[in-house]
Amino acid sequence: MSAWLKGPVEHRHDWFDGLSTFRLPAGPRHFEPGQFVNLALQVGQQRVRRAYSLASAPGEAPEFFISRVDGGMFTQELFSLPEGAEVEVETSPSGFFTLRWLPDFAKDLWLVSSGTGLGPFISMLRTPGALQRFEHVVVVNCVRQRAQLAYRAELEAFARGDSRVRYVPVVTREAGFGDESGRLLFGRLPSQVSSGRLEDQAGLPLSLERGHIMLCGNPEMIRDTSAALTDRGLRRHLKRAPGHITTEKYW
Repeated sequence: MSAWLKGPVEHRHDWFDGLSTFRLPAGPRHFEPGQFVNLALQVGQQRVRRAYSLASAPGEAPEFFISRVDGGMFTQELFSLPEGAEVEVETSPSGFFTLRWLPDFAKDLWLVSSGTGLGPFISMLRTPGALQRFEHVVVVNCVRQRAQLAYRAELEAFARGDSRVRYVPVVTREAGFGDESGRLLFGRLPSQVSSGRLEDQAGLPLSLERGHIMLCGNPEMIRDTSAALTDRGLRRHLKRAPGHITTEKYW
């Protein structure tokens, strides 16, 4: 049975209305990037818990990248808390959405997310040596509005500091204009895959021989993007049948 710790919200960074990173001093320090733990709050007479991926590196204070869900009992309460309010954190991490399970042939790693699905990829990037075996790493984050591109400065810094890393932000509900038009892709991820625009922006082909795509985010994005990738000849990764696509659905 998992143990729990209780600790204050040490810091909260608001990226956009209803989109925040919460840092807690309590919680697991030993985990694999890509794993998750449960958080819990007392909401009225009910103890409510939800699972969230860690965005921090192992050994650092746990961070969680969370969006407020309209009508969601847990997130409505969490976003109403001031810094210093206490949250319960599970100490035993879980999950298999980690780099350990990727096939040996993978040399080009695509970390493709929608919204807060970016969280586990931030953990992977922040963990020294975690991505060492890959020759190219493409980080793709798809959001509705460019103001929702959380961690953008950090991701751009990763790309500047490591020639293997490329960052491709994607916006679905705004048209391109001005200086941003060449730095962002506009439109849904499946169409970016089908048209080849994603590869063009990244400067890297989706290779059957070398490529692996980790998809994390809302189920609709994962379903439709997986279908577009399958149309390109890529297949789901299974332990008994190594492939190109690994997924983690949020909500």
